[in-house]
Amino acid sequence: MSYNTHYNMGSGSRTARTFEFGRTHVVRPKGKHQATIVWLHGLSDNGSSASQLLESLPLPNIKWICPTAPTRPVTLLGGFPCTAWFDAGELSEDGSDDWEALDASAAHIANLLSAEPADVKVGIGGFSMGAATALYSATCYALGRYGNGNPYPVNLRAIIGLSGWLPGEGTTSSLRSKIQSSHEAARRAAALPILQCHGTGDDAVLYKYGEKSAQSLSSAGFHHLAFKSYEGLGHYTVPAEMDEICHWLTPKLALEGTRSMRN
Repeated sequence: MSYNTHYNMGSGSRTARTFEFGRTHVVRPKGKHQATIVWLHGLSDNGSSASQLLESLPLPNIKWICPTAPTRPVTLLGGFPCTAWFDAGELSEDGSDDWEALDASAAHIANLLSAEPADVKVGIGGFSMGAATALYSATCYALGRYGNGNPYPVNLRAIIGLSGWLPGEGTTSSLRSKIQSSHEAARRAAALPILQCHGTGDDAVLYKYGEKSAQSLSSAGFHHLAFKSYEGLGHYTVPAEMDEICHWLTPKLALEGTRSMRN
């Protein structure tokens, strides 16, 4: 199953940007449909390759939705156009973030999830830039709104980020104050399970950025966060991470009838 969607953010503005998302690939649950997770690919990848990776996981009760990001010029690649959830430059403490595109991507993901049945638990996961977008979505969920102020419509139950980072590291203190100033936001943040995995040998998204993002989220009120480090792992996924996801998700989403893990 695949389809295309586009968003026009800030209609009525002469500077409005249109974001055209690529094909969405769906992995149907092989057992009883208990959960749906949107999985976000990394820079220059697509939903098809993500769906092939997830199809082999022993999680028969999960439906995976794998969208494809818009194709856009990416500053990090010298303006070369490729699939990206937002424009990214060098990762640094004071790097600026493309909030408009982050909001458009987060809204696209929430729209995909909002069509799911009410009794199905929903979550977001991703790799690299996809992980960054998943973690950004977690902050939107806790605050109850996107960065542009529009209400966030979905009740997230799990977030997974592999080899990623939290966009807007410089706004950590402001995120903490926003969450702690609202009882509802603090409650949502504290209850949302987050799994972050990162390799110590990652030369694309340095380990320190993954570790710092986990610390930032924890200090902002996301107390249900697990950070797993993988010694020597570079900027890619390994079966051990996929096994960790299966072991972590099953109790978090109270999945039943999960096939025994492969050796």
